[in-house]
Amino acid sequence: MNIRHNIVLRQKLAAEYVLGTLRGGARRRFEGWMHQDADLRNITAQWQQRLAPMAEFAGDVVPPNSVWTGIERRLKLKQKAPGALAWLKDNLAFWRGLGMVSTALAAILVVVVLTNRAPEAPAISYVAALTDAKSQTAMVVTADSRHHALDARVVGVQNVPSDKSLHLWAVPKAGHPRSLGVLADNKHGRFALTDQAIGKDVVVLAISLEPKGGSPDPNGPTGPILWKGEWVRL
Repeated sequence: MNIRHNIVLRQKLAAEYVLGTLRGGARRRFEGWMHQDADLRNITAQWQQRLAPMAEFAGDVVPPNSVWTGIERRLKLKQKAPGALAWLKDNLAFWRGLGMVSTALAAILVVVVLTNRAPEAPAISYVAALTDAKSQTAMVVTADSRHHALDARVVGVQNVPSDKSLHLWAVPKAGHPRSLGVLADNKHGRFALTDQAIGKDVVVLAISLEPKGGSPDPNGPTGPILWKGEWVRL
């Protein structure tokens, strides 16, 4: 297969590779292509930068018993030796620490897997990494289609004056920017997910720095735009 001139397929495969959903022979072929294709390596690196901040959302979730049963089966642990399986269960902190040491991508994969398994977990359908003027990720916004919720979180330490508010906007192709909400503590905000936020006409999401409580103008920001980024559909 020649994917060199298929831009859409290159983007799709790179995203699946970073998420860990590209497996088996397809994953090995993709890795072989990357060795010979510098542009494909750059595309994959860009997807890593976009998706790595999702690790900020990886909270504690208790895996179902079927997960431990599957581990026992794959490691060929005998029922007569329950101590080994108990060690795996009781040392969850070890596994969590190992994942944190490897890369943030491990946390992303956990988010994706648990989203598919746990009925009450978020079903993340869109993610946006909002970056600053230096192209550094400052905020991650996710759209949870299962709970019809929009979640915005500041990444790392961002210096926001106490008398100011971070205001989230959806900027359409035409018309005024749409207010999605104000982050009450300038760190995290959870809002209702509507077509105003993820409609096909939305070009970019943006954060503006406003007076306390948000922009006084319903038609758009009054302060400077700090961060912006595009939706990526998962």
